[in-house]
Amino acid sequence: MTLRQALTWIVGAALVALPFVYKQPYHLHVMVLILIWSFAYTSWSVMGRFGLVSLGHGGFMGVGAYVTALLWNHLGLSPWIGIPLAMLAAGALALVVAYPCFRFRITGHYFALVTLALSGIVLQVITATRDYTGGSLGYTPERTKGSELVALQFVDKETWYLIALAIWALGLAIWFWIDRSMIRDALEAISEDEDAAAAAGINVTAEKLKITVLSAVMTALAGALYCQYQMFISPDTVSGIAVSLQMVFAVVVGGIYVALGPTVGAVITILLAEVLRIGFGTKAVGWDNLVYGVLLVVFIIFLPKGILGSLLARMKSSSKR
Repeated sequence: MTLRQALTWIVGAALVALPFVYKQPYHLHVMVLILIWSFAYTSWSVMGRFGLVSLGHGGFMGVGAYVTALLWNHLGLSPWIGIPLAMLAAGALALVVAYPCFRFRITGHYFALVTLALSGIVLQVITATRDYTGGSLGYTPERTKGSELVALQFVDKETWYLIALAIWALGLAIWFWIDRSMIRDALEAISEDEDAAAAAGINVTAEKLKITVLSAVMTALAGALYCQYQMFISPDTVSGIAVSLQMVFAVVVGGIYVALGPTVGAVITILLAEVLRIGFGTKAVGWDNLVYGVLLVVFIIFLPKGILGSLLARMKSSSKR
């Protein structure tokens, strides 16, 4: 066993044991949020790192959250069934939007604008169908009167921490799987030159669709779990342009080309939101988005590799001297 593997096992064991040793409810709550949002940010980064800049992932997250809650409240379908259906719906939506874009070579900022419109459309649909979704007032899944396991509704923070930790680890596993697969080589070739990649025998449309649908499905899962944990969702918290931009900010700041970059971004975004909420209360509503925007510009100019990416690059350059 190498030193890196040993450290991975030690850190993993420590993270699993944490909620049984340290039981401060508020701090566990913050860690659950960090882990869920880390998975959401990782979902965006698996396609964003290949130049597929999407501003529509807030839409996919909203689909995951609302479809799961609506199926439970109106049809009595357990989230164990509702979540896969929500992921399927998000994947289908991604396919419908992305296929014509990739088929007709709509790339770069044009693709970003199309996905931006998608995010806005999902937000408007949720708001307009307020008789079912609660509109801008928000929506609450009904509390179970039976099994917490069937309803995926747990009161204790320890259970949710372990669920969120498992999902976070799944996100990292998917990131590394892509990083070591032929998909990465194909997508890197496509991001460099689509015509050359196609001439080399790569099915450009199919490869880009694979990663886009996978990213959308993962984001929907994050939205569904966020809904089940918080037991309250609103259009502004799980969908729309603001959520999409938050994902872009977190990944860019943490490091888009590093597996743990989105996690670093989640730590920054969640702690920033909590500091503003506790320190300023209702006076700071919307400030986090303002700070995100300013910091995003700063990091793109001065630290394009993000915090973790820049640190790793500096460590590599130091070791070569």
